[in-house]
Amino acid sequence: MSRSLNKVMLIGNVGNDPEIRALASGARVAKLSLATNRSWSDRSGQQQEKTEWHRLTFFGRLVDIVEQWVHKGDRLYVEGRIEYSQTQDDQGGVRYWTDIVINEMVMLGATGGGSPPAGGTSGYEGGSGYGTPPPAADGHDDDLPF
Repeated sequence: MSRSLNKVMLIGNVGNDPEIRALASGARVAKLSLATNRSWSDRSGQQQEKTEWHRLTFFGRLVDIVEQWVHKGDRLYVEGRIEYSQTQDDQGGVRYWTDIVINEMVMLGATGGGSPPAGGTSGYEGGSGYGTPPPAADGHDDDLPF
């Protein structure tokens, strides 16, 4: 069997407070939107900018972290995988969805008034507990080289 890879890494700003709900199985899920921006100069030299919105889905222990610490406007680094789904609307039409299912998250900055858990620890990684993001080379989180 050949291997494949489905991995997404995003750094962006949270667009809404998380929506938390319980599934029929009793498990909880958190959903929120994340905005990423890119800018470039067009052929005439004018600066252009585009914002992409991503639907993020969190399960397991990450739901508790997101519910308590993540708010609209916060800056996050997340890793996950793309999942596609479809639903049928009330008129019988098919709606298609693209979600990023998150398995790692690091809080890069909070504007929601809360402080990160564990006395300054600023992230959560894959279910093993809280992790601290590596410091940026120049000490500024928003100057990451990617």
